[in-house]
Amino acid sequence: MSRTVELRNHPRELKNFQLRLAFSAGFVLLLFLLLFARFSYLQVSQREHYHTLAEANRISISPIVPNRGLIFDRNGEVLAHNYSAYTLEIVPSKVGDLEALINELATVVEIAARDRKRFKKLMEESKRFESLPIRTRLSDVEVARFAANRYRFPGVEIKARLFRQYPKGESASHVVGYIGRINDKDLERLEASDGLANYRGSHHMGKIGIEQSYEKELHGITGFEEMETDAAGRVIRVISRTPAISGNDLTLSLDARLQEVAEKAFGDRRGALVAIEPATGEVLAFVSKPGFDPNLFVDGIDSENWDLLNNSIDRPLNNRALRGLYPPGSTFKPFMALAGLELKKRWPRHAINDSGYFSLPGSTHRFRDWKAGGHGIVDLHKSLVVSCDTYYYGLANDLGIDNIFDFVSQFGLGKKTGLDIEGEASGLLPSQEWKMRRHKQKWYAGDTISVGIGQGYNLTTPLQLAFATAILAGNGTAFRPHLVKQVLNNNKEVVREIAKEPLYTLNLNPDNLQAVRNALIDVTQPGGTAALAGADAAYVFAGKTGTSQVIGMKQGEKYVESKIRERFRDHALFIAYAPAENPKIALSVLVENGGHGGSTAAPIARMVMDYFLLGKLPTEAAAEAVEPNEEEDEHD
Repeated sequence: MSRTVELRNHPRELKNFQLRLAFSAGFVLLLFLLLFARFSYLQVSQREHYHTLAEANRISISPIVPNRGLIFDRNGEVLAHNYSAYTLEIVPSKVGDLEALINELATVVEIAARDRKRFKKLMEESKRFESLPIRTRLSDVEVARFAANRYRFPGVEIKARLFRQYPKGESASHVVGYIGRINDKDLERLEASDGLANYRGSHHMGKIGIEQSYEKELHGITGFEEMETDAAGRVIRVISRTPAISGNDLTLSLDARLQEVAEKAFGDRRGALVAIEPATGEVLAFVSKPGFDPNLFVDGIDSENWDLLNNSIDRPLNNRALRGLYPPGSTFKPFMALAGLELKKRWPRHAINDSGYFSLPGSTHRFRDWKAGGHGIVDLHKSLVVSCDTYYYGLANDLGIDNIFDFVSQFGLGKKTGLDIEGEASGLLPSQEWKMRRHKQKWYAGDTISVGIGQGYNLTTPLQLAFATAILAGNGTAFRPHLVKQVLNNNKEVVREIAKEPLYTLNLNPDNLQAVRNALIDVTQPGGTAALAGADAAYVFAGKTGTSQVIGMKQGEKYVESKIRERFRDHALFIAYAPAENPKIALSVLVENGGHGGSTAAPIARMVMDYFLLGKLPTEAAAEAVEPNEEEDEHD
């Protein structure tokens, strides 16, 4: 059997080999071309991008937090300043078992239960993975002890921080305010206002008062350092430095000594006092009692102190002078009297026979005067001196609510004054339109009667009463009240002067204005409701007492203070200005549940005016004399 022998086809094999070789060479060439293209893209097109990334690995940008501006009173006394101290801080994102770490830290540096609670509260308020203090104000010994053990605590470090301090403590706390740690809500506000970049490295900002309202002035401008670092993140050298610009200092119109005198005059009572210079609108004193210690908030207030402040029945965190709403009571009567004269519903010699009550035509309901049996023949002058309710019942009825609203609102009651701190309440000067909008009810004649003596729907703040009194003292000229007097740079050069800002001047008949002012002087003389406060004064001052009801009384029911729980007793009010002929100070005083204005609020005003005009400090005996004596006191 024959076999066929297949011979190899060398030309075909050579051709196939050459094809495979060419394909392989082409494939390799393509890979090289792709690699070259990629290299070109990275080295040429993306050079700047990757150069920046490389530099970022080598160069670190560190913010320089500016020093916060200081706050002074009008005489240069420090109300807020800074000091440096060490803090022990934890970055939670770098720690596994946080509780175990804190327990271990406590063996090196003392960490109290209060510190733990505050740290937990800070973590809840700030969800960022940032450095949070577990201990502040470390001693040198504690710093050295931690430094020796630092290797045991990754994510924990010692930092030098500037701390805010308020040397006056509770005094003027509602005015100055405080700073606190920046939380998520603050970050959102900063981001919305394009201010976030200026807060890199900052951990605190103003929360209330001047600290909040003048935050932009006080914070300053953040600087930065450009530093070269090694692979381990250690600084090799500083490449460039842009220094931070410290925040501006503020000089307030507030007189710290006068503020302290006013606060001392209140003693343990709750209430508010606002004193204004009528010719400029500068606020001289701004008291809300009780106050609080703003130093508690700087590091983040612990839960124990927060509960004490927040749940206190005395509400120390409530700014009564700015946001407290109270019926003005008889302090409303001078403005009613002026309205009666200006709108020609009354004239100075016009008199009524006060039998102790007023009734609307066709009604048997009696609106009673505070004095049983009445005051007899009463003209406008006497109506203010003895604070006759019946006179103002009739006047209110003759004026009508629309005229009352239109005239009295010119004195700033029922609307914000424009004071330069946030949170001011508007108060309420009622009108027909307001009642229909708010209560869906029409206005009744009886509503007007109550408004006439500063009761009913009437609500005002102590700030508004002081503002209205300043307008009265200034012959009808209104100046915007303000607390900041000057803005200074860190070289103590005046950057901006807060000039007096006249808002408007009321077109009042000088004779009508003088008639009311003469009556207010006699309020402080023998026979007047503030005679006790005006006794033996070295200067003549004008004033008006007021008592505002907290709870309603039934028809014919007699108010007996000793039989009513303290929190339900009447509020005591007093407005005043001095000296009467050339006023330098106008003020309002409110004592919560203080009873009668003549015996409780007016003596406080007298002590404040004595110090402001004479430099006379109140004595303990004078402060005790403020205690109301129901048997000797005249109602108002």
